[in-house]
Amino acid sequence: MVELDGRTVVITGAGRGLGAALATSLAETGCNIVLCGRTLAALEKVADGIAEATGRRPACIAVDLAESASVRRAVEAIVGAHEHIDLLINNGAMWLEARDEPHTAEEVLGVINSAVTGTFLLSQGLLPLLRRSANPDIVTIGSVSGLPNGLLDGVSVPFYAAKRGQTAIAEGLRQMLAGTPVRSIILHPPDLDDIQPGEPAWVEAPGRVKSARATNRDVVEAVLFAITRPRNISLSIVLDADDGGVFPAQIP
Repeated sequence: MVELDGRTVVITGAGRGLGAALATSLAETGCNIVLCGRTLAALEKVADGIAEATGRRPACIAVDLAESASVRRAVEAIVGAHEHIDLLINNGAMWLEARDEPHTAEEVLGVINSAVTGTFLLSQGLLPLLRRSANPDIVTIGSVSGLPNGLLDGVSVPFYAAKRGQTAIAEGLRQMLAGTPVRSIILHPPDLDDIQPGEPAWVEAPGRVKSARATNRDVVEAVLFAITRPRNISLSIVLDADDGGVFPAQIP
């Protein structure tokens, strides 16, 4: 594996779930982590765990990706604290499930803006720092909902559209950055079971049968695989699963 020790990584949506798992796992490889998320208290809790495990405490930056002013402040804080960053993981996005009642305008705007507007503005704002890295990567955590002809499968239409737009941003960045050192990588995970490093389920995850649901660990390992490929390779990875994947099976 390509050495990751010492790389500076910015992760959005890092206060819980997949973002927290990514932060902890990358910190364990020796990366210096910047945690970004809407709730500072949640970020501090993740930072405490990482500091206890590695002896290095991540920086914590509160940011609401649905609010352009908040994104601008986060970019200013990161630019003010770092001469370069090596990896930006666009993991933050708002969830909105399907329901019979109409969605409010605030809900729709929050979902679209966090996944599309916020993802783009943060990536654009941090691009100068990425360009100063010897190994710059932007990794976007999309969804199987963002794939062409993807199934709704319980997600709302706004979330479905937001993930399609996020996919377009990652692909647009890949084309825009062609011929530069910066790679744009996207992963499309299915529905995930939320497990964290250090939990028994994390250790047991590699032994699951094929019909089992995907977990945070599957995405973490896919990210590690993608960013450690030779620099001339940019990947778009679909993570499928029998339960909750591209064409979900009816698991009893």
